[in-house]
Amino acid sequence: MADAETWDLLDEQGAPTGEVHRRGDPRWPPGRFHLMVATCVVRSDGLVLLTRRAATKTFPFAWEIPGGSVLAGETGAQAAVREVREETGLVLDERALERVGRGVESASFLDVHVATVPGRPRLVLDPAEVDAAAWVTWADVEVHRAAGRMPAPWVGCFAPLWPDLARKVAEAAGRR
Repeated sequence: MADAETWDLLDEQGAPTGEVHRRGDPRWPPGRFHLMVATCVVRSDGLVLLTRRAATKTFPFAWEIPGGSVLAGETGAQAAVREVREETGLVLDERALERVGRGVESASFLDVHVATVPGRPRLVLDPAEVDAAAWVTWADVEVHRAAGRMPAPWVGCFAPLWPDLARKVAEAAGRR
């Protein structure tokens, strides 16, 4: 497990505990959470980036908004920028991130952001992470979600944030 990710742990209120956890270690401390991020990237023409998870990942071939775990020592914004870059090749500026809010799952918090990118950026997908990507309308995102084509834990985490996310995506699309 030498190459495993290490995560800072948070308490129930989202405050750092000073503890770390190595991904894959089965001894998850009770009452602890780790932070994950997702970034809804909106192109200047209003289309939204969805990525499809690689075959080797959990929830293979599920469509999602790019994201992943915040590594030990990173801020959520730093992780959001890193995850989008690693998965899609897009380089975002942290200042372009607009935080929507925080969802919660059994042992994770999920910070959701929106970022607008100019033009029609070229994607360079990491095949270990992403099988495919598509620029779609928000209505298409809603169809994927309703049809169960997105990872169930993420859908549950996103649920309380979905109306605010939809509004921020519409605002971002309106700024074009």
